[in-house]
Amino acid sequence: MKKDIIFHPVQGIQVAIVRSINESGADEWNVIVINRNQEPITNVFVTSKGYGNSESGTNSDQRTSTLRHFFPEIKAGEHVVVEPIMPDVFHLNNEFWVSYFIGNQIYDKKFIFVPDSIIEDNLIPISPLGLEGVLHE
Repeated sequence: MKKDIIFHPVQGIQVAIVRSINESGADEWNVIVINRNQEPITNVFVTSKGYGNSESGTNSDQRTSTLRHFFPEIKAGEHVVVEPIMPDVFHLNNEFWVSYFIGNQIYDKKFIFVPDSIIEDNLIPISPLGLEGVLHE
């Protein structure tokens, strides 16, 4: 049963939404999971979705599709690109639920980028990626 599973606090895992410039000079945005732990994480499962009010001001709810991604391993100090993300959804809550194992212990955490938090003023350099983005710990 789920209530019998012990969930330890997540440490050393970050989700970033980073901006890069493609060959045509346009911005490209990607969601990245960073493992800052001293050991690899395995069986990494990331679920993503966006939700909130419509940008049109009609107070109607807006939802994106729920996407699921699996990565067998993210080595210590490394990162993976989860998915591209379009600026069209930056006005929504963008939720990334990350579950993984270290050894036999399961960990999971929701990382939520609140509406309009992915803006130019919030971009910071993200090492070791060499890119700018918004970082969630």
